[in-house]
Amino acid sequence: MKEIRIHARAGQGAITTAGILGYAYFMKGQYPYAFPHFGAARMGAPMNAFVRIDDKPVRLRSQVYNPDYLVVVDATLMRGFDCYVGFKDDGVAIVNEREGMEIPKPKGKQKVYVVPGNTISMDITGGKTLLVNTVLLGAYAAATGQLGLDDLTKAIQERFGDKGEKIVAMNVDAAKKGFDFVKSAKN
Repeated sequence: MKEIRIHARAGQGAITTAGILGYAYFMKGQYPYAFPHFGAARMGAPMNAFVRIDDKPVRLRSQVYNPDYLVVVDATLMRGFDCYVGFKDDGVAIVNEREGMEIPKPKGKQKVYVVPGNTISMDITGGKTLLVNTVLLGAYAAATGQLGLDDLTKAIQERFGDKGEKIVAMNVDAAKKGFDFVKSAKN
């Protein structure tokens, strides 16, 4: 079983991110389980979303304490909280870059990819950071090798298909640019 922990603030789309990620794995024939965990129920409060993936149905219902993969949507969370707690030694983290903030390094051999999700999103949307999560999902796919860009594209199309072709196209473009960013960083 692989486990993913997503760190974000309430309202930043972590639940949608987990859902898209889970659906991408589902379409590959695996069994995902995606769910959120809230502390204070207010916009901007720190929260987590989790995804578990296995080749058989996932029955475990606890939070993810020892993730294989991390996605940090808001790097400011790393100022007051150790997002790397329990992070497996061979894990991979995707962290959204925060201008002027140095991203802490984990204590083990984990790989951390700092992705300019806000910048990529603003380039696509013309000044809004609406697509950060799909940028980070593309980066996740490239960094982990667990999903292909086609898998992610299908899940994005399924999730946003009712929002119109323009929304789907922007989210697919965001995922591709996140994917390409990490691919070039790995080379």
